[in-house]
Amino acid sequence: MEMKFKLIALDMDGTLLNDDHEISAGTVETIQALAGQGVEFVLCTGRAPFSSIPYMQKMGLNGYVITHNGAATVGTRDERIVHEFGMTPQGLNPYIEYCREHGIHYDVNTTFSVYVPNAPGLSQEALDLYHRFLIDPLDLPAWEEFSEPIVKMTLTADMQQLDQVQSDWSVWAPEFNILRSGDFFIDIMHKESSKGAALKKLAEKRGLQAEQVMAIGNYYNDLSMLTYAGLGIAMDNSPVEVKAAAQAVTATNNEEGVKLALEKYCLGN
Repeated sequence: MEMKFKLIALDMDGTLLNDDHEISAGTVETIQALAGQGVEFVLCTGRAPFSSIPYMQKMGLNGYVITHNGAATVGTRDERIVHEFGMTPQGLNPYIEYCREHGIHYDVNTTFSVYVPNAPGLSQEALDLYHRFLIDPLDLPAWEEFSEPIVKMTLTADMQQLDQVQSDWSVWAPEFNILRSGDFFIDIMHKESSKGAALKKLAEKRGLQAEQVMAIGNYYNDLSMLTYAGLGIAMDNSPVEVKAAAQAVTATNNEEGVKLALEKYCLGN
């Protein structure tokens, strides 16, 4: 039987990974079985390449990771940048000013590096959070000192504070794609950058139609890929709007929801 889905995009946090940031052995086994039948898997994540490629390697997969919520697509084997959406950094100045005024932590990302203001002064708590995502933050230089494109700026704060940020910024001129990528994160990216746009580019590069693509995710930053894919599946731990946009819902990330979805829609179990 020929496999209907040739390309499967998996979000990481809250989807493929359980709350301990691990992939279950059963999920890995199912993914490897499908990969052995010629299905290509791509991790499609808000994470950077260095905190997503190790998971591909752990599963024995080559191919690509779509990182920074679609802002950069990178080869797993050679870390070659296949595509990136670079931003005009000067446009970020009002957002940085807002963060300074309201005491909100932010960082600025190139595809492979993370920069924070006053990196040497970061609290142990902040450093621990970065290290959990395998990140060693660097000190943020002036814009003209950057030699690589800036692909993302991320704010980190509590939920109520970020709700307020979104409300305040909703009246600003929409120069960037501003996305809630987690309860405690807001990402600012190039206007055309999204997981869906990057997945579409990768599918076209492979000569595939949307019907041959499956996507599984759990949050607002997954909406673009869930609606692009021929089959978009939401995790049971997704907000109600994400479930409504998907064509199917699977179990939670702590109940092997990805494995169950792959068994149901690809292996016919």
